[in-house]
Amino acid sequence: MSKFYCLIVIFCLGVINTAHSQFGFSHEVGVIAGPVAFQSDYGERHDFDTNKGNTGLGIGLIHYLNFSYRADCNCYARETYFNDHFKVRSELSYNKTKLNHFGRWVDPDKTSVAAQQLRAMTGSTAVTNIGMQLEFYPLSIRDFTAQTGSFGPFISLGGQFSFYKPEVSTSYGDGRLIEANMYPKYWVPSDGKEHGFTNESGSTWSVVSSVGTRYKLNPLSDLILDLRFQYYFSNWVDGLNPNPDMFKENKANDWNVWLNFGYIYYLD
Repeated sequence: MSKFYCLIVIFCLGVINTAHSQFGFSHEVGVIAGPVAFQSDYGERHDFDTNKGNTGLGIGLIHYLNFSYRADCNCYARETYFNDHFKVRSELSYNKTKLNHFGRWVDPDKTSVAAQQLRAMTGSTAVTNIGMQLEFYPLSIRDFTAQTGSFGPFISLGGQFSFYKPEVSTSYGDGRLIEANMYPKYWVPSDGKEHGFTNESGSTWSVVSSVGTRYKLNPLSDLILDLRFQYYFSNWVDGLNPNPDMFKENKANDWNVWLNFGYIYYLD
């Protein structure tokens, strides 16, 4: 696996070096932060309380390759459609969300043992992401850069490698993660694991898509507003994955929606 990461790094450095030698570019750096709504096996699908309650916070560091301006000559690059409408964004981010069961199955009027077990189950997940996105700006990047107070809307698509650390716990009974205290469907073996829950850390790929806009504060800085959808290629990110062959409601992997607010600075 370490050889695989090394090949990725070498490939990326080669692409950047080739782009710099043939096209030239400048750099931008920034910070982002905002609320994350985590969609997982906690709670009820399409339930407002679930969507509202299972919300955490994310922070990140971002870097852009700006192809419309060349830092090596302090001048604009030769104008092409690509360098006037695309930027490459790399990112290191972290988000953490506390997770609980919400919805009709844990309503206060539910007094069965199963309902009590669900209400007593809590969890969290912490996810670190590293990856890249290609951002498309339908309006001219040059025109946006030249005018303070202008807006630069964009959409993006990319991939990230995600490291996750879930924590599953219960306050039912004596508080131990044993069969007598767990909701039955999470005790059943699932996807090669002993149960449908785990506190083991792991990693997975994820796909990321965003829509947002920049606001030009001054010639060397922007504000950014960014709404992101991130889909993980794993259903263990939250620590829960009830056996999908037995429990057909377990239809999708974990995913989240993140609303980012941030600041970007142009490096001279």
